[in-house]
Amino acid sequence: MKKNIVILTGAGMSAESGISTFRDSDGLWEKYRVEDVCTPEAWSRNPQLVLDFYNQRRKDMYKAVPNEGHKLVAALEDKYEVTVITQNVDNLHERGGSTKVLHLHGELSKVRSSKDDMLVYDVNPVSPDTKMGDKCEKGSQLRPHIVWFGEAVPMIEVAADICAKADVFVIIGTSLNVYPAAGLLGYVPRNVPVYLIDPKPVMSAYRKDIHYIEKGASEGMRELMMILDKE
Repeated sequence: MKKNIVILTGAGMSAESGISTFRDSDGLWEKYRVEDVCTPEAWSRNPQLVLDFYNQRRKDMYKAVPNEGHKLVAALEDKYEVTVITQNVDNLHERGGSTKVLHLHGELSKVRSSKDDMLVYDVNPVSPDTKMGDKCEKGSQLRPHIVWFGEAVPMIEVAADICAKADVFVIIGTSLNVYPAAGLLGYVPRNVPVYLIDPKPVMSAYRKDIHYIEKGASEGMRELMMILDKE
């Protein structure tokens, strides 16, 4: 039986690919207020601004390429059962080769009805912009398929069940400050080793026995793979 590795990734996973993070001094939140682009209230107040914001992020995603870290995460599938739970809304894990990816906060490559959460559509990469007047078959405006601040995270229970079955748990590029995603570590069994890859110090209230690898995603993944090979 292959060991079951569960990997939780955040913005730092895609930083090496040129995708802006939120927490750094030059990150997205320095340019935009959360309240203006990432809440249901923002959508009600100024949907055009919200669409413009995500249209630009979508273009940035399609220009970006998976980094070595994404590819090494995918390479773990050669030896292990691997599930990636990502807070990222880009598709770089999939493009890097990972076959089991759960997106907690939605996906830039999809849009959905603003009235019916079940009506979800793939974006055309050739013409990825969503415009006012673009509607689903029921006639409601299409919105980004993104979990905004103040909205429920529909996949969190599924993610919690996955974490509870981990044999190895890996965290890459997340500050563990965004809930409920940060709380997933609390579902990992106590006897399961936990590795955290991030160049900045990250603290967790759930575990004191974390193996820290204070490096970026690619360099950290290289070190992790050497550690796993010795086990």
